[in-house]
Amino acid sequence: MDIKEIKNLKAQAHHLKPIVQIGKNGLTESVLKEIDAALEAHELIKIKFQESALDLLSDASWVSRLKAEHVDTKGHIVILYREKPEKDEK
Repeated sequence: MDIKEIKNLKAQAHHLKPIVQIGKNGLTESVLKEIDAALEAHELIKIKFQESALDLLSDASWVSRLKAEHVDTKGHIVILYREKPEKDEK
């Protein structure tokens, strides 16, 4: 993603509320599935990290596992983007 795309996605995400919250249990498989489903449905989402899970912000491997792009982090909020694959029309 280039700078222009990132700025555009940040602007689009400005009004969004966090869809998923990460707490003391961290990034469990069920939480990752929930994030994956949210990305599938919305493409652009916000995730809120509780104080007890802030150490997870420094490890971006979970973002690549989701095949998503990290757009921005502001405090406890992470913005992720994953483009929906185009459906083949037959």
